[in-house]
Amino acid sequence: MTTPDPDGLLAEQLLRLTRRLHRSQQRQLASAGVAITPAQSRLLRALAHYEEAPRMADLAARLEVVPRAVTSLVDGLEAGDRVRRAPDPSNRRVTRIELTETGRATLRALRDARRAAAEDILSPLTAEQREAFGGLLSALVDGPGQPC
Repeated sequence: MTTPDPDGLLAEQLLRLTRRLHRSQQRQLASAGVAITPAQSRLLRALAHYEEAPRMADLAARLEVVPRAVTSLVDGLEAGDRVRRAPDPSNRRVTRIELTETGRATLRALRDARRAAAEDILSPLTAEQREAFGGLLSALVDGPGQPC
């Protein structure tokens, strides 16, 4: 007989919860008519954090991916009119990535879908349980050894 592995069980539960949240969010997006990959949504969310349009290299660093991966994501988002490439006014060799109005609308849809998915997943919890769960998750996400 093997001894129970509480950390392994907890890891499995976290993975299942993450998958369930992702599926719920995808359903919400589909019902809103938004077709976007998880990687593209991650790039859009990263792009929204910049005050001025970032360079592709800035996005690659923020997302911790190789620049070629950002190029592919931007290509797809640009084809959907969610972002546009714009020349840097001070250095014409540099290209900046800007959100379009469609990109901003997509971000709003992503936020709404994430909120609705979280509500669906967290609905069995009381307000106090949600607060405690949020605190525990923050301690894990922001804990020692985590990248900034």
